Amino acid sequence: MVWEKEKIAGTCLIGGAAFAVGASFLHLFLKGDLPLGLGLGPCLLSPFRKRKPVRVYMDGCFDMMHYGHCNALRQARALGDQLVVGVVSDEEIIANKGPPVTPLHERMIMVNAVKWVDEVIPDAPYAITEEFMKKLFDEYQIDYIIHGDDPCVLPDGTDAYAAAKKAGRYKQIKRTEGVSSTDIVGRMLLCVRERTVSDSHSRSSLQRQFSHGHNSPRFEDGVSSAGTRVSHFLPTSRRIVQFSNGKGPGPDARIVYIDGAFDLFHAGHVEILRRARELGDFLLVGIHNDQTVSAKRGAHRPIMNLHERSLSVLACRYVDEVIIGAPWEVSKDTITTFDISLVVHGTVAESDDFQKEEENPYAVPISMGIFQVLDSPLDITTSTIIRRIVANHEAYQKRNLKKEASEKKYYEQKAFVSGD
Repeated sequence: MVWEKEKIAGTCLIGGAAFAVGASFLHLFLKGDLPLGLGLGPCLLSPFRKRKPVRVYMDGCFDMMHYGHCNALRQARALGDQLVVGVVSDEEIIANKGPPVTPLHERMIMVNAVKWVDEVIPDAPYAITEEFMKKLFDEYQIDYIIHGDDPCVLPDGTDAYAAAKKAGRYKQIKRTEGVSSTDIVGRMLLCVRERTVSDSHSRSSLQRQFSHGHNSPRFEDGVSSAGTRVSHFLPTSRRIVQFSNGKGPGPDARIVYIDGAFDLFHAGHVEILRRARELGDFLLVGIHNDQTVSAKRGAHRPIMNLHERSLSVLACRYVDEVIIGAPWEVSKDTITTFDISLVVHGTVAESDDFQKEEENPYAVPISMGIFQVLDSPLDITTSTIIRRIVANHEAYQKRNLKKEASEKKYYEQKAFVSGD
């Protein structure tokens, strides 16, 4: 009996020692510090080594950033572990396309706010040159360069990504159909009413240039018979799920609520959302439907429809959840249903005289003592963006014609090489 106990005790000691040694070896395996003199080959070590993250690079102008840009970045991020984004400089855009609507610092704010972006490189070149590609590989440890399946053509008609393709480090994603910066410019120009017939004629012609003739509605006085919302976007539940966080607030979370149209989602929107998120643990954003926005802002608003606006807001890293088609008035029922702790509103908005209205939309949260006005970091509204377009409409028309000429030259050269 004594021997049995000693045998059991001995077995336990040996087993414990073996476990301790095994654990030590595993620790060294994971650190990669196990001496090679032990006779264990690299094939045994490699499964335990920490895998190097796959870093992918995508660049763009990201001018008047929309949900199509965001979806491209989402797809690019899915091809690796870390997404590095290059934002093309103002000078490079002017040289290759024409003047940008939004300057570099605003475009940087927009790209940095996209939740799938890990790192941003400012002042990126328009074309991937051999020199810049080497910098990406060596300095930024980039494994692959990503771009959409639409051509990116230089003024001379050559492919901007030819070097990356030649190096075998290029991957392609699918372009998001139904939206482009060019199309959005056309929508904006439609919402502007001029007085003279000549201006009206110029505006209709300009809209057709920007929309590539895709819009079938009839134009009267420069306005589509269907309003300004000539969108080709077809929303699906799958796309909304792709953009959603999929996480609700914790049991004791401080939920902050902010609402608005968020039309032509811009840097001013991003910055007020960032400030709102800092005040709690969970940011809930209410997005007003098209009818509400039209009633409050005019018949030719919004420029982007409800689902387009919802996706842009959902892509923002500061946003946890959205209410698609939120009511204009923040009711007690809304506050209770979503367990809202604080309702906020920025100082810069299309209309900041809500407190003078007969029916203040924030009357309930004000009476409950949970309403706060936030200082907006940037003095930018949707009207600001529209004014920029209207003030430089001739330059943007030339930009579009320049793009069409470059693409035509690209396809002609491609046909010549293929022998078609």
